[in-house]
Amino acid sequence: MTSTPAPAARLTARGLVRRYGGIEAVAGVDLVAPAGRITALIGPNGAGKSTLFDCLAGTARPDAGRVLLGGRDVTGVPAHRRVRLGLARTFQQIAVFPTLSVADNVRVGAEQRGGRTDARAAAGRTDRALGLLGLRGIAAESAGAQPTGVLRLVELARALAGGPRVLLLDEPAAGLDAVQTARLVTVLRDLAGRGMALLLVEHDAELVAELADSVYAMAAGRVVAAGPTAAVLADPRVAGAWGSST
Repeated sequence: MTSTPAPAARLTARGLVRRYGGIEAVAGVDLVAPAGRITALIGPNGAGKSTLFDCLAGTARPDAGRVLLGGRDVTGVPAHRRVRLGLARTFQQIAVFPTLSVADNVRVGAEQRGGRTDARAAAGRTDRALGLLGLRGIAAESAGAQPTGVLRLVELARALAGGPRVLLLDEPAAGLDAVQTARLVTVLRDLAGRGMALLLVEHDAELVAELADSVYAMAAGRVVAAGPTAAVLADPRVAGAWGSST
């Protein structure tokens, strides 16, 4: 998150395959998350969504296929270097430092941008991220003392403090109350409006319908439907894979 928008970038997966033993958790997935758009990834538990996220973020290496970030092949680039290239993520299982304050958790993201870290610039990025997510009032409090919904916002603020161009969100609304969810929707729309590419895994069909410009539906490691949100949510193949719920 910066005052001057970073150059637009898209995230692309081409023929991604990830195997565990003889099982293909991701089986030849093609996906594009364009700049300035919110793309959703839906599917039942075990569909391969989190494994695909790991391949995109660099915490897992695909057995075949390529990952492109802004047109650059980053398939063999480790996760920490992808962060410096403008990709950030949040996790299904909340990952914060419980012994640090809320502000210090967010500052970790501000200091991951790479290059020389200017303390004043990092402090500014931290403060802007805290303000964007409504966290300034608890900035000095321990992260470990916060409820789940707040920690989701802390994790998102940390990701945004690094100024990403592409953001991967794994179930960002899990644990949020109605007020927090409304703030999340506003923030994500604003980020897309500024040119960021957002890809989110989400189980709430109503939230997907409200937020996403396009949807990829997965089942058994494969994409079974892709396209505009309304069309995919109404696709019989999607309903047939796991009923009416995403």
